[in-house]
Amino acid sequence: MTGRPRIKSYMTTELITLAPEMEINRAMHMLIDHRISGAPVVDRTGHLVGVLSKKDCLKAALHASYYREWGDTVVSYMSTEVQTLDAELDLIEAAEAFLASSFRRFPVMSEGRLVGQISRSDLLEALAGNWQ
Repeated sequence: MTGRPRIKSYMTTELITLAPEMEINRAMHMLIDHRISGAPVVDRTGHLVGVLSKKDCLKAALHASYYREWGDTVVSYMSTEVQTLDAELDLIEAAEAFLASSFRRFPVMSEGRLVGQISRSDLLEALAGNWQ
């Protein structure tokens, strides 16, 4: 282990989470109301099962406009192949993960459990604050 700062010190821990069975319209409004671009989806036991982004919600809204009804649930639109980062990952490794992907945020895991989320903005602020 290096002496570099870990993402666990900079991640958001008070998360807005969604349930797979939640109505997509309600989930979309939660993202809008909380001004977040996406949220982890967890099952009844708290295990991460997906991520729902505003882009996913846009697909749902387009679908609803064609059929004139919402009706679907989060599970119908969420991404299930979720890339996560470990809470012990250092800032440099996290920056490399962001640069290698198109994701704006990653769920953060520790010992198989969802413990937070880190965004590009969180990481940029952490990097700027550590190497002034």
